[in-house]
Amino acid sequence: MTSSQYIEIPAFFMRGGTSNGVFLRLDDLPPAAQVAGVVRDRLLMRLIGSPDPYGKQIDGMGGGSSSTSKAVIISKSTQANHDVDYLFGQVSIDKPFVDWSGNCGNLSAAVGSFAIESGLIAVKIDNGVQEVRIWQANIGKTIVAQVPIANGKVKEAGDFVLDGVTFPAAEVKLSFLQPSDGVLFPTGNTIDEIVVPEIGSLKATLISAGIPTVFVNAADIALTGRELQDDINNNFNILNLLENIRAAGALKMGLIQDLSEIASRQHTPKIAWVAPSENYIASSGKQVLSNEINLLVRAMSMGKMHHAMMGTAAVAIAAAAAVPNTLVSNAAGGAIETVCFGHPSGTLTVGASVKQEQGQWIAQSVTMSRSARVLMRGMVRVPLD
Repeated sequence: MTSSQYIEIPAFFMRGGTSNGVFLRLDDLPPAAQVAGVVRDRLLMRLIGSPDPYGKQIDGMGGGSSSTSKAVIISKSTQANHDVDYLFGQVSIDKPFVDWSGNCGNLSAAVGSFAIESGLIAVKIDNGVQEVRIWQANIGKTIVAQVPIANGKVKEAGDFVLDGVTFPAAEVKLSFLQPSDGVLFPTGNTIDEIVVPEIGSLKATLISAGIPTVFVNAADIALTGRELQDDINNNFNILNLLENIRAAGALKMGLIQDLSEIASRQHTPKIAWVAPSENYIASSGKQVLSNEINLLVRAMSMGKMHHAMMGTAAVAIAAAAAVPNTLVSNAAGGAIETVCFGHPSGTLTVGASVKQEQGQWIAQSVTMSRSARVLMRGMVRVPLD
């Protein structure tokens, strides 16, 4: 419905993994927003409530954090042997832009459910697991979701516990196929040296799997790997240092040509720091024991430390852990194909299959379990200002 004041668009508000966002069908958007460009970006920013100098997104569907400032556009797939195309937009909270440079691994868990619930694809079984093949349009990769079905409908209730999500739900298994864009390490090295103004030369593992990610050792930047959000997000000096490390890594990876470009590329690459396993108390008060995990990882998303772990960064962690002599596998005590790491909200287990061809490492697949559910469905109203 359109009036002189607003437009209404059918939408789902969904949780996927440890994120939530607004899910839209491509053909439900106004014609001018069905193609990439200024109109689409302005529509999504206004829908989410950005840019907001207060950082709260009170006048929109966003929640004032990188985990909740997200929009997803789904359509029937244009690719052979795929069910749907999935386009992800990371909406900047305080700046007027939408970053289309990467995927959201957490919301990937909700794409199959949305495709079925919104009528884009049919339910094929009465009970069991239905495979949904997803084309991730931002990065041109395939994700396979195993969507649980009960009595001919998407099953949301279950006993699968995902640290960072309060309530249990049905498990959704995800496989990210060939998640790297060619070789895993853009520089050809498992460990590089990058130059950061505040500290000079710094060891880093630069990997492109799931999402381009810069890994550094926590100890090298005076951190422990046990940090919770308030330890980082209220410290301007460490936030500035981490952003400068991210920029230096992006430059070394060839993602930007000049350091000034990083300001308009908030979503990628990610920056994360790793440390050997230690006991710590998660944000929920839960104690995580060192013998339960292989290593500690903390990561930044859109300029703030993530409350748990981004799904795409978990893909990068799994791939890096499976390769010998990366900062990730070294922190884990050696290369492993299935890694359990500690993050601010608890733990996460991911698995990776990698191989070496002509001296270069390639990721064949990464698997993990998430959960998803519909929080609300109806019409989202967007002012026509």
